[in-house]
Amino acid sequence: MAVPTLLVLDAAGQDPAPRLGRLTGRATVLHTGAAGLAARLPAADVLLVWDFTSDAVREAWPGTGPRPRWVHTASAGVDRLLCPELVASDTVVTNARGIFEEPVAEYVAGLVLAMAKDLPGTLELQRGRRWRHREGLRVAGSRATVIGAGPLGRAVATTLRALGVTVAVTGSRARPGVHGPEHVQRLLTRADWVICAAPLTESTRGMFDARRFGLMQPSARFINVGRGELVVESDLVAAVSKRWIAGAALDVFDREPLDPDSPLWDVPGLIVSPHMSGDTVGRLDRLGEQFVDLYELWAAGKPLRNVVDKKRDYVPPLDRPTTGP
Repeated sequence: MAVPTLLVLDAAGQDPAPRLGRLTGRATVLHTGAAGLAARLPAADVLLVWDFTSDAVREAWPGTGPRPRWVHTASAGVDRLLCPELVASDTVVTNARGIFEEPVAEYVAGLVLAMAKDLPGTLELQRGRRWRHREGLRVAGSRATVIGAGPLGRAVATTLRALGVTVAVTGSRARPGVHGPEHVQRLLTRADWVICAAPLTESTRGMFDARRFGLMQPSARFINVGRGELVVESDLVAAVSKRWIAGAALDVFDREPLDPDSPLWDVPGLIVSPHMSGDTVGRLDRLGEQFVDLYELWAAGKPLRNVVDKKRDYVPPLDRPTTGP
């Protein structure tokens, strides 16, 4: 059997290429940037999307010629990747499930604690050398609603429960421990913390709008670590500015990087972070190791993990293994 050709879509920024030394002699590794992807796709058996912030795959895939049998993205989300032609093809798509969930959950817990104890206010007062005593909120005993019942949402729920928070998780369908979409409205009205950890699909795009922010308590706070397009940003600006809700924190945005002129930067009570909740020291090594482990399974014809349901844009809770060549 010929040695498979592995094409790597390299990151356009400063991130180094993945370490693929374990594949020496077992794969012909080619590298390309976004501009050269369309020309190189027909020669590839496997595509590693290292630059998961790029739309290059979605733009190049509809071209002519053969296409890779397997595409792996070094990200949890696949919305920047999928196009109708890729969805309709026999190509298997896998993602980086298992790498980001715990770091994101820790980040969410940090935001909850920071907002409950007004750490942003403390830092601002410190910069002004002002002594102003305040009272913080109790986290233990508060209520959270987590929108999204995938691995990320479940990790967030587990971490918040460790802080004494009562957590309700909602998903696309009801199942043990998960509320169905018909309960979202009721849960939003009761939550002190609303955490959006849903995948981006046609049914979830813009799901947090003026109506849903209006359902939340004036004392509630909103956190988005899912996808920016899940939120109507102008409605969030209005909700926080008019004190419909007490505050918010966004780690993802409709357009990234966030424009310096965006009104989001200046909204009192809104924490802005640059899509970093899942990024921890050593993550690139872990992402590379995960791909190599998957490649070894694929090359041996064994079942792959993290197979994405391309019609639902995420890995189902009980994903069925898919074999390699």
